[in-house]
Amino acid sequence: MTDESYGPMDHRTAHLDHTASTAGLLTMISNQLGSQLGQRSLRGRRPDAALVLVAHGSRDPRALATVTQLVDRIRQQRPGLTVRLGHIELNEPLLDDTLAALPDGGRAVLVPLLLSRGYHVKQDIPRAAEAASHLLTRVAAPLGPHPLLVDVLHDRLREAGWPAHLSERARRRSGVILAAAGSRDPESTADTRATAALLARRLGVPVVPAYASAAAPDVATAVRALAARGRSRTALASYFTAPGRFATETAAALPHGIVAAPLGAHPDLARLVLHRYDTALATPAGATAVHLASA
Repeated sequence: MTDESYGPMDHRTAHLDHTASTAGLLTMISNQLGSQLGQRSLRGRRPDAALVLVAHGSRDPRALATVTQLVDRIRQQRPGLTVRLGHIELNEPLLDDTLAALPDGGRAVLVPLLLSRGYHVKQDIPRAAEAASHLLTRVAAPLGPHPLLVDVLHDRLREAGWPAHLSERARRRSGVILAAAGSRDPESTADTRATAALLARRLGVPVVPAYASAAAPDVATAVRALAARGRSRTALASYFTAPGRFATETAAALPHGIVAAPLGAHPDLARLVLHRYDTALATPAGATAVHLASA
């Protein structure tokens, strides 16, 4: 159950940290929040809530392996914190089963391993939290947009061959496709566009969102749009948390050029999960966060 004294963070609550000027600043804030919450736990005032990482699920076995690695990395970064994994569909454990296994009267923060707002964030996850009537639950914001995601995207592009420095000539000819799953929810596409804008600022070249389903353009159309602007050297940033069908299909749509791996179990992704957890816990019940643009 959700509880007013604990305060659910519903999908209408704007992201708290869109104003941060750097990813490092936000990491520092998250560390401070985690330290404060840990001190409360040590004093016996407020025991830690379990962190329930909510993944979508995939038939690709690499997805479950990657998410499991991410859970391990989160545990390494926050020793002593109870971290559990639950899936919306396709993989076990399912979210409902993960919540059912937590002790009666316990507290849990559900952190979506999802990159934007959409149906799962707005409907499926809050519904599962509400159904867990033996728990006090809170739902954190989705992971994106956020500067730490841009750090991960940049690292994956560099690993795939994106140069550390572009000449001015190369910069004028280059562009990047931000390949994402896609959604019919306009807030989801707005979140993806915000991440594309942050990545463009980091790279100094245009970044065009493209989608595997439910939204336009697709990767091939985005490549043609960049080529029409004289951007003949195209790279693909894989805006997926783990390997799977959509990541494979969008990568195949760019047979020539740099194709980055999905975000995976990157340390900064684990830091971002903990930041969302800490922020959800630190938000007063019923408070409305201030919505500001990401840096």
